[in-house]
Amino acid sequence: MRYHIWTEGCQMNVADSQRVASALEGLGYHHADTPEEADVVVLNTCVVRQSAEDRAYGRLTTLRPLKLERPGLVINLMGCLVGVKGKQALRDALPYVDVFSPPSDPRPLLRFLARESEGPALAYAEAEAHAALQDDLSLGTVLLNVPEAERGRLVAAHVPVVYGCSHACSFCIIPMRRGVERSRPVGEIVSEVRCLVEQGVREVTLLGQIVDRYGREVPDGPRLSDLLRQVHAVENIERIRFLTSHPNWMDDEVLRTVAELPKLCEHIEVPVQAGDDEVLARMKRGYTAHDYRRLIERIRRLVPGASIATDIIVGFPGETRQQFERTYCLLEELRLDVAHLARYSPRPGTLAARRFEDDVPESEKRDRFRALEDLQAGIADELNQRSVGRTLQVLVEGKHKGRWKGRTRNNRLVFFDDPGEWQGMLADVRIRQATAWSLQGDVSA
Repeated sequence: MRYHIWTEGCQMNVADSQRVASALEGLGYHHADTPEEADVVVLNTCVVRQSAEDRAYGRLTTLRPLKLERPGLVINLMGCLVGVKGKQALRDALPYVDVFSPPSDPRPLLRFLARESEGPALAYAEAEAHAALQDDLSLGTVLLNVPEAERGRLVAAHVPVVYGCSHACSFCIIPMRRGVERSRPVGEIVSEVRCLVEQGVREVTLLGQIVDRYGREVPDGPRLSDLLRQVHAVENIERIRFLTSHPNWMDDEVLRTVAELPKLCEHIEVPVQAGDDEVLARMKRGYTAHDYRRLIERIRRLVPGASIATDIIVGFPGETRQQFERTYCLLEELRLDVAHLARYSPRPGTLAARRFEDDVPESEKRDRFRALEDLQAGIADELNQRSVGRTLQVLVEGKHKGRWKGRTRNNRLVFFDDPGEWQGMLADVRIRQATAWSLQGDVSA
């Protein structure tokens, strides 16, 4: 029996797919490179942008002939396209899909396989046991084993710590598709990290839609800084990261913890989304451009040398050229290390889609996107050039086009050539060349 998983979207979806793979392998399934080779095909979907949703439907369309040819093939649609409720419309539109799974929940697939099992009683019992195990866990998604396709090669892993979101920015569909905010217990997270380390993982990234809100829905519950300290105590973990932060919830205690604990990487991802206060208010972000400037000042003061990444949406409804220029000027002023850019895409059901007309022409969105892209490329190139001549510690993740590839503590991508075996190792690399997107160097003697 074999499975194939197609994953679209964010790091949380990557983590969810790994958990599904682990659960299936616990039932005796093996990884298949293509859907044609598989008995179970899982599509883990994203709908944050219309383009991602379109890709999901396109992939579903390609599977329909395969299902007609092989009726026994199990197709599982998972993730944000399914959401946490309201699957009937999808069932009506996609009758050839066997299982619909909400984000981060492998139980519907496991139970379907248990019901449909025609093998020995043991296979049925194992499937039911796995589904029951997921029920016993607070959120049903513990990674028991690194999937075989990545076994022995997975150096950096993602570990969800907060599921869902209760903040509800006006443009964001995540709260509707992933549900309200729920934090995993500290012990469960630490056990998972320990399990990953025993299988060769050297770095973990703790994930949450707003990771700084970890534990806040629990009265007197632990906070992110408490969790970071517990994960830091795990033996043989080399590096710890966390994302994504929110300006309203990134507090000084977290920053002081990053500065204090040596395994925590000096890299902060904190989206601004826009540099104009009126646009930020329509987005329901809850802060001003001045607030964001003050936050960046605090990060740089409390965590010297930290790299900072941000997200920006261009062409939000009602965004004038002058308002966009304020975003441009903010990015130019702050000179952040990374800017993830996106053109606004209305998502059905969100407050922005209900209340505002999508009135910025696509051509104007593209122009604004390119302007920020060019600006950030220049900033990133300038910042990366400062590394030339320095020796940086790189955690090597593997090979890319014949060259070793890894990242520095502040998340800069580094390539180097060397005949040695560096997979999963820490290498001291002297940087001799830099571009906006990566560094190149040589292993120091």
